[in-house]
Amino acid sequence: MVAVEQYLKPELASQIKRLDLRAQMIVRGFLQGMHSSPYHGFSAEFSEHRLYAHGDDPKDIDWQAYAKTERYYIKKHESETNITGYIVMDLSQSMDYTYRQQLTKFDYCVCLAAALSYLMLMQQDPIGLVTFDKKIRASVPPKSRRSQFGAMLSHLTKLKVSGETELKAPLMQLASMLRHRSLIMLMSDLLADVDLTLESIRMLKHAGHDVIVFHVLDEAEVEFPFDGLVQLHDPESGQSLSVNADDIGNEYRENIRQFRAQLKRGCNESKIDYVPLDTSMPYDKALTEYLVNRRSRF
Repeated sequence: MVAVEQYLKPELASQIKRLDLRAQMIVRGFLQGMHSSPYHGFSAEFSEHRLYAHGDDPKDIDWQAYAKTERYYIKKHESETNITGYIVMDLSQSMDYTYRQQLTKFDYCVCLAAALSYLMLMQQDPIGLVTFDKKIRASVPPKSRRSQFGAMLSHLTKLKVSGETELKAPLMQLASMLRHRSLIMLMSDLLADVDLTLESIRMLKHAGHDVIVFHVLDEAEVEFPFDGLVQLHDPESGQSLSVNADDIGNEYRENIRQFRAQLKRGCNESKIDYVPLDTSMPYDKALTEYLVNRRSRF
């Protein structure tokens, strides 16, 4: 793998380098479990036997069958392609926010994307990148070679956030692009209409894709740690509003709780993984915990 420092500003490079062996092993096991078999490149199903013939690889001989029959049989396999992963990254202006954390929401997602890309490539699975705001802005075609990690990081770190958050149009566009069952890893603050967002995500699931939603908010968007008069600014609309934080704090936090609960409930109903995160959570720890919990369910 290329050195991440070649592409990343120092704070991002230090975050990505925090990937530890435990996290790598857990993600490796998780990705392996996405395949139909842990053998033969994680991607084959045993289908039938046939008699050994000249030119066959002796490594394919079924020695258990030989012990029973004293004849050499070959296991035939129906090969499937490795699962293809796509990091689907929100580029909207609201992703460029941080209150007091080192990383913006977008930076945090870059770290998540780097971790998952690196570990999918360890499994020799193709991984690609799609970026969007109100529509798909760019894509990096999925590949499984090691140089793909550097290519994706190079692309990610050159991106500029802009525009408004929308899920429906870009996800419909993504669905039309995909020709095979894929693993879609959506990373966004999801600051859009909840019903349309769920409809869009379910569309990918109903098309046969595995979907994981990483819902990334800033710590301040979750906790609302403000007092007295504050000026709230919407980076996407440009509108500002003066409010008394003491008056609206509890109502705001309840609204955020309900917002997340509605997304979680809607995803769970469609067997879509919903992962709520905020930027105060070390991304590698949060990712490890999620993968441990996922594997415990299967």
